[in-house]
Amino acid sequence: MTIPWRTVRATATGALLRLRAHLWPARPTEHLRNRVYLRERMIALPLLAVVAALATGWAYGEVRADSAALRGSHTPALGDLADAEMSLRIADREAALSLGAGESVRLSGIGRRYLTRTTRATQSLNQVARSGALTTAERQELDVVSGLVADYGNWIAFAQNNAGDPVLRDTGLGYARSMLCTAPAAPPRTAPGGFPPCEPRTGSDATTVVDRISALENSLRGRVADRARTGPGVTAAAAVAGAALALLAVGLWRTQVFLHHRFHLRVSLPLAAAALPLLAVPFLTADAVLAQRAQQRVVTAARELSERTSPAVESRADAHPRARPDPRLIGTLESRARRDLARGRLPALDGAAPWVAPTGLLCAALIYATLHGYRREYVHIARPGAAP
Repeated sequence: MTIPWRTVRATATGALLRLRAHLWPARPTEHLRNRVYLRERMIALPLLAVVAALATGWAYGEVRADSAALRGSHTPALGDLADAEMSLRIADREAALSLGAGESVRLSGIGRRYLTRTTRATQSLNQVARSGALTTAERQELDVVSGLVADYGNWIAFAQNNAGDPVLRDTGLGYARSMLCTAPAAPPRTAPGGFPPCEPRTGSDATTVVDRISALENSLRGRVADRARTGPGVTAAAAVAGAALALLAVGLWRTQVFLHHRFHLRVSLPLAAAALPLLAVPFLTADAVLAQRAQQRVVTAARELSERTSPAVESRADAHPRARPDPRLIGTLESRARRDLARGRLPALDGAAPWVAPTGLLCAALIYATLHGYRREYVHIARPGAAP
């Protein structure tokens, strides 16, 4: 069954006329029933205020919550994972160099840098566990990584205790390295900085520390991208909020004009007070846009934390602490992400997100009470010449 085109056109025309009648203020010469008009506004305006408040509060709160999660847990956790991996690889190189000295390493020890970096890696893993950025399964995987790191240290200690026996020493060092990183299939080669290559594997072969840390980084980086992406829910809520706010602003203006002509009120102060929160909408919108842009920049920093960092860069920074920081340093990338998130907001609006919806609901109640009072006043006190 097809609907005639004339019926569709008539329905659309009628809807547009009703919308125009609602948005555009009535002329003073039009004879409207005061009580009917006030009753319609008493229902429509508070309803628009409630819809606008809930939609705006939810969408703005989601954007702010995403920025807070990126700043408080996700980005620091990515930095700690990268720091743990780089620290372990630097410690492994230091252990190999120290163990190469032979019997003297039993007395002098492997070296302060090895101890510093292994301790730093353990602390970074603990910070990731406390960050709250990981799921339950990822927390269990992180516990496995921590256990492997402890076993790695035990095998390095075994190699140190047997430094005088080249076979036992090399066996301990080789087994420790196999726990840290899968040896490449190609003949061994040395990457820049003297560090052997260590490409993470995936699937059933991903059993080493670096493989597992890389998998955690990939999962966490995906959640960072999800946080930075404007989802369909936020987009729909923003669209609903924009339409409701526009209708509410025009409806309040039209009601003020009506009250001025029919009730001889220069301005209704309660309705003007209910309209004041609309002035905050441009600031909330600007804050949300800044937050979205900052979140997109953090996605780039998160990718660089996993792909551009290297033990050679971190090792050079240790050797030359006063030198200009390399842009690929973990600390530099983390600072850039924090700076972007700090700039991606209006500081005056910190803490405003939970109050958006209650403020809108309060305005809706104020609008309803004001129009109800005007309507009761008109019903009980008949003015000479007033429309029925």
